[in-house]
Amino acid sequence: MKNLSRLLFAMLLVLSYSNVNAQDKNNPWQIFIGVNAVDAYPSGDGSLFAGGGFASDTFGDEFVNTSDHWNILPSLSTISVSKYLGDGFSFGVTGSLNKIDKWGDISSNPDTTNKVSDLSYYGVDGTFKYNFLDGTTVDPFLGVGGGYSWVNDIGSGTLNGTVGFNIWFNDNIGFTLQTGYKHSFETYLDSHFQHSAGIAIKFGGTDTDGDGVFDKDDACPDVAGLEAFNGCPDTDGDGIEDSKDACPNEAGTTEFNGCPDTDGDGIADKDDKCPTVAGLKSLNGCPDADGDGVTDADDKCPSEAGPAANQGCPWADKDGDGVLDKDDKCPEVKGTVANAGCPEVTEEVQKQLNSYAKTILFDTGKSTIKAQSAAVLADIISILKEYPTAKFTVEGHTDSVGSETLNQKLSESRANAVKDYLTSKGINTTRLSAIGYGEAKPIDTNMNRAGRANNRRVEINLAK
Repeated sequence: MKNLSRLLFAMLLVLSYSNVNAQDKNNPWQIFIGVNAVDAYPSGDGSLFAGGGFASDTFGDEFVNTSDHWNILPSLSTISVSKYLGDGFSFGVTGSLNKIDKWGDISSNPDTTNKVSDLSYYGVDGTFKYNFLDGTTVDPFLGVGGGYSWVNDIGSGTLNGTVGFNIWFNDNIGFTLQTGYKHSFETYLDSHFQHSAGIAIKFGGTDTDGDGVFDKDDACPDVAGLEAFNGCPDTDGDGIEDSKDACPNEAGTTEFNGCPDTDGDGIADKDDKCPTVAGLKSLNGCPDADGDGVTDADDKCPSEAGPAANQGCPWADKDGDGVLDKDDKCPEVKGTVANAGCPEVTEEVQKQLNSYAKTILFDTGKSTIKAQSAAVLADIISILKEYPTAKFTVEGHTDSVGSETLNQKLSESRANAVKDYLTSKGINTTRLSAIGYGEAKPIDTNMNRAGRANNRRVEINLAK
């Protein structure tokens, strides 16, 4: 019962240590389960449970003589729990048991004077360990620590030194082989070696988002991601992590920071106003079939080059006079470039106009136009409409009969009467002005009746 109590005590220490702290990150906990071998021969002269030290001439002698000196219990006989502290260092507690049939040169051989048979061995040890190549497949280590070992009822504290290596099959499971020297502090228990071999299991890493990347190494610990991106996601699967992806929900290319270019025109869809049709960078990815700088969608004449001011269509010249409609003040009437697309009043037209104007009749001494002048006034209006931008002056003249003052007023009244008549028939008032010259500009003699009749007239002349 006493031996069983010691074993339970040892296991209690191991289990209580494993719960001292909460689980850390990246598999900081390690359990080792295996078998152990106790070897007292290389540590001294082989006397039973005596010496406390070792003889220099025998230390290490027959170290690998397993058949004569190693005590091996053919079952689970060692268990340890360790916690990674950082920078290659860890601390662990180990509990072990064994059956002693050999101690140095003393064994259960019936021919020997001193016999060793079926002695119980228990050990509880704490070890600080340093792993030289932590994180590699082959992982050698050194350890130092202390503990307490019992052989039946004899127990002693020990100072321990350990050397060994791990071979990791994956991130969690590996094989461990180690040997430790236990130097006894008491003379009644020999210092000895304890060798161990078994399976090591690492566990305890935290992976909040469950993406297989532990939080310690996870740049995005709260969002499931990919190992290639240190645990950060690539939602659209384009090989660019979301934090560096300008279009995280649409698969794209590295060239466009993760954004697609559907039409292949070299402009990312997010910046392309026409993402499904190849276009020009200068037009934000939209096409321009006629090359006039107006996108086809806005071009009223996509197959014919024209200015943007005319919605991509060429300017028209309806009257074919060489002056574009946009600049043509008379777009419906053929004119000249010099006259802004309007026809010019020729000398012949001017003569025709005045031959009509001279026939306008007024009531004697008045500015009232007689009704029979309507036909000739219609001819005048027709001519004026042919030259819609030309400006004219309606001039009134009298003979010399009567006072000069009255003649002046009469000429002004008759000029204004003709002007008013013309504007009432649709001639723009801005195109006409009226002036009276009285008797100042006769074209014939006032000495006879025929001459005076010629001097009483209205002229319509092109304004200067």
